[in-house]
Amino acid sequence: MHKNSEKLSFFIPFNDGYHYFCTRDKRYTMDTHKIEIHPLPPFLPTDARLLMLGTFPPDRKRWSMEFYYPNPQNDMWRIFGSVFTGDKDHFLRPDKKGFDRERIVAFLTERGIALCDTARAVIRTKGNASDQFLQIVEPVNLDALLEAIPACHTIVTTGQKATDTLLSLTRGTLPIIGGYTEFTYGGRTLRHYRMPSSSRAYPKPLSEKAAIYEKMFRETGLL
Repeated sequence: MHKNSEKLSFFIPFNDGYHYFCTRDKRYTMDTHKIEIHPLPPFLPTDARLLMLGTFPPDRKRWSMEFYYPNPQNDMWRIFGSVFTGDKDHFLRPDKKGFDRERIVAFLTERGIALCDTARAVIRTKGNASDQFLQIVEPVNLDALLEAIPACHTIVTTGQKATDTLLSLTRGTLPIIGGYTEFTYGGRTLRHYRMPSSSRAYPKPLSEKAAIYEKMFRETGLL
């Protein structure tokens, strides 16, 4: 940019459900970034004891269901299947091309596991959900989440950006991967577990990830 140029930033609402963040200098060059609002409501069973927080869903073209971790190339529901049933394909549909939302929802409700993401609004600088290409514009309202699930005693973050975002809200201490720290928030003491990402880009085999998650679920009394 020219040293004498002036840079302006502003938001433009459009009818496609997005907002656009724009930067412009006085020479009238412009960069436009689409702000995405989270497309899913939090999943909050009334008696949830554990809240799992990712970062943000992938682009909708990668979804196989209208729920969290919808990409068939993400292994979260294979981890759950391995840990709780011994069958990594337990939550797959019969055609193996996507996940069975109804089975997953019933299981999570029975076990008392809530799901949400740490970002309410993001800028996706590339067409995927990789943490390194997500700019968080607005974090989740953690107070509202925890108010809706008063029995919750544990928060689990599934990836580094989710972990960093939660810590920016709680001012807690960074746990080791697979471990936890305790913190006080809103008048209650909670555990924060930091877990490996279920993305296949994370360099660890499914069996090793499942073992880390299994240990966490045992320690929290859900297994």
